[in-house]
Amino acid sequence: MSDRILESGAHPLFIDMRGAEWTVPDAYRPAEDARRFENWEFAYALVLGLGAAARYALGVGVAEAGRRARALARRLRARLAATDGLRVLDRGPELCAIVTVEVRGRDARAVVAELRRRGIHASATCRAWALLDMQEKGAETAVRLSPHYYNTEEE
Repeated sequence: MSDRILESGAHPLFIDMRGAEWTVPDAYRPAEDARRFENWEFAYALVLGLGAAARYALGVGVAEAGRRARALARRLRARLAATDGLRVLDRGPELCAIVTVEVRGRDARAVVAELRRRGIHASATCRAWALLDMQEKGAETAVRLSPHYYNTEEE
């Protein structure tokens, strides 16, 4: 949290008893430091999980993790592009490790539900959530797949 943000008097969208002191029935005084943007409820399990993930990534090496994830995504794009009824939507000179694909005649949300039943993690995006991009690509919905450096090529 920068001093500039704190000095500007910026407030979070939601504030609770960690971020402010309730001074009178209809007023509060925000904390002067970054606690202003913290919540009283704290997800300790998520923080521990983030720490474990960071240690794992550092053990592999951040650059190597990125290289591996992009390589898996390239392989996935090639396999999907060679499959009838699928259209890979990713464009650009340098692609990230998120793969988007349109499934002809199917709503991506239904496809994602089926993939999840099979133990495959995916998400859907819809035209209304990325109007300019989806309009340019002529797609209504798309499945988003994110191979990660810890995935195998078979996965």
